[in-house]
Amino acid sequence: MRKGLFISLGAFIIIAALVGYAVYWGFFDMERLPDGEFLTEAVSPDGTYTVRTYVTNGGATVAYAVRGELIFNDEDGKEKTIYWNDREESATIVWVDNDTVEINGHQLNVPQETYDFRNSE
Repeated sequence: MRKGLFISLGAFIIIAALVGYAVYWGFFDMERLPDGEFLTEAVSPDGTYTVRTYVTNGGATVAYAVRGELIFNDEDGKEKTIYWNDREESATIVWVDNDTVEINGHQLNVPQETYDFRNSE
């Protein structure tokens, strides 16, 4: 009886974890965003990073969105999506210092921080 309860509980936890990961992967993973059309780019003052922005058009029922991509210049062009905001069609990139970038008024400490409108308050 007790063994069956533990097996059932374990199976439930595994299934819940798989469903949770599938929801994250399908709806919130920033690496799965559409590429979009290139807008602009800016290199950090010390040349370590480049930020490129792209505009995406989701079609007639979805607003335009801007995606920002951080490129690690010293690591063979490794890329990481750091910015995603809807209802934008242009991008202004300003480097505050070697590790801080401002994209359309959102300041990010790179490479740790990201901005995703779906997770903002």
